[in-house]
Formats: sequence, C-alpha cells, structure tokens
Amino acid sequence: MAHDIDERARDLAVYILEHRATVRSAAKHFGISKSTVHKDVAERLRRVSPALWAQVRAVLLENKAQRHLRGGEATRQKYLQRHKSRDQP
Repeated sequence: MAHDIDERARDLAVYILEHRATVRSAAKHFGISKSTVHKDVAERLRRVSPALWAQVRAVLLENKAQRHLRGGEATRQKYLQRHKSRDQP
C-alpha cells in the first residue's frame, strides 16, 4: 500500500513538472482531492525523493506567487461575460 502511495507522489510530481500544473489542476487530472495532492508532494515526496521534491516545490511556489493574478483574471472574465450576455438581445 505504501509503495502505491509513494508511486502516486512521484507520478504527481512528474505531472506537475511537465505541465507546470497547479495543485488544483493536478488533483483534477488524477481524480483526487487537493489535500491529497498537497500531502503527497509536500510530505511524502520529500521523504521518497528529495531532489524531485525540490523541483516540484519551486513550481508550486511560482504558482503561489501568481495565484492573485489568475484570480483577478478569472474575476475579470466573469464580469465581461455577464456584461456581454446583458447586451445581447
């Protein structure tokens, strides 16, 4: 069982590195919760593969630094869409 979890942590790490993925997008891709992804890459991966953990950590820190921009753009798009739908007959 632990081997499967360790393997999942490695698979998540590879996916995150290849796609520069967020925790949320990795969770969606693998069909697991964000909490599980975070625990796998933050705790288990550090124990299983410290070098891989350091690479994933860098990507996740970059994503964290950009999240306010992503959120702002999502809000902007939401209100643009609302405005367009109001203008159409």
